[in-house]
Amino acid sequence: MSTEIKAPVFPESVADGTIATWHKQPGEQVSRDELLVDIETDKVVLEVVAQNDGVLKEIIKAEGDTVLSSEVVGIFEEGATGSAGGSKDEAPAAKEETAQEADEDDLKVNPAARKLAEEKGVQLSAVKATGKDGRITKEDVLNHIKAEKEAPAAAPAPKAESAPAPASAPSMPSFNAGERAEKRVPMTRLRATIAKRLVSAQQNAAMLTTYNEVDMKAVMELRSQYKDMFEKKHDGVRLGFMGFFVKAATEALKRFPSVNASIDGNDIVYHGYQDIGVAVSTDKGLVVPVLRDVDAMGLADIEGGIVDYAKKAKQGKLGIEEMQGGTFTITNGGVFGSLMSTPILNPPQTAILGMHKIQERPMAINGQVEIRPMMYLALSYDHRMIDGKEAVQFLVTIKELLEDPARILLDV
Repeated sequence: MSTEIKAPVFPESVADGTIATWHKQPGEQVSRDELLVDIETDKVVLEVVAQNDGVLKEIIKAEGDTVLSSEVVGIFEEGATGSAGGSKDEAPAAKEETAQEADEDDLKVNPAARKLAEEKGVQLSAVKATGKDGRITKEDVLNHIKAEKEAPAAAPAPKAESAPAPASAPSMPSFNAGERAEKRVPMTRLRATIAKRLVSAQQNAAMLTTYNEVDMKAVMELRSQYKDMFEKKHDGVRLGFMGFFVKAATEALKRFPSVNASIDGNDIVYHGYQDIGVAVSTDKGLVVPVLRDVDAMGLADIEGGIVDYAKKAKQGKLGIEEMQGGTFTITNGGVFGSLMSTPILNPPQTAILGMHKIQERPMAINGQVEIRPMMYLALSYDHRMIDGKEAVQFLVTIKELLEDPARILLDV
């Protein structure tokens, strides 16, 4: 029985998506719950899996095509049997294929790459794969053709046993030393959306940044004293610095409601809850999953939630609902070594806190010079909504809470 493979139902905030990768080709056997196709939207990559055992019969929307919510992207034959890489157009003479051709059918090849290889007479078994899960892309075939043209006539053919690149390898261009080469690739939907939102934030908000620094000695000593006990008590959840910052920011947001507000047209929307987004870097770009009702969460809940989001983000498994909303955002450039930066607002939020690298510096403490672990903090805010006085007091509150963590527990 033939059934339609449809794109998922997109939320109202997502207009359409793009076919990112077909993990199966027409004629290939598919098991229930096996991944068929990735659909990339402005916010997340959605996975479409097989509902039953069968065979992928036809691909209607190729990689790179735009799809709408619930649009048909392919045809699936339930209960049928097939062979890896088979095609519905295969002639009866296919049973006379050589062992080498059979091996090529077992390779993971994008449709565009297979078509180009057939046109140019390229043996796919000789092409080095750099795509996801060892998949051969059109770019791989083009690079193979180019390498053959540039190689000396007496040079041996590429070895068929070349190992495909690992699935986790970043899809970044590589160039040989001394070459003045260029590579043009289309911007992903996620990267394009990030760019559009960041430019919009700078153009539509009166963005200003205030800075301060925090002495991390108290937090570091507290963490060092209790981290082993904390991890044992909370089933392997580690006590990090982010949990302290999230709790401090939550308390400061309650004291300064305008920093926890957003602008909707000519209206100011004050939020009676604290949903804090934590920026996570992935190979495809920056995503901001949201911790909901942080005021009701303990440090273990916060740390566990952040770790879970980070894993999902790197695997491309974050749901759209996990990144929607949010009343405030924290971003940590310190994990990459940033000493100071100016974070850009995450609309429609009116403020974002930037954390940075902890670095020892000489500080004047009670008239004496001491070496202390210091961190610069940056608060970018929308001056249309937040006055400078409130922004500075908000940041000072976070500084005071972190320098004396007991105040978070005592609510003072």
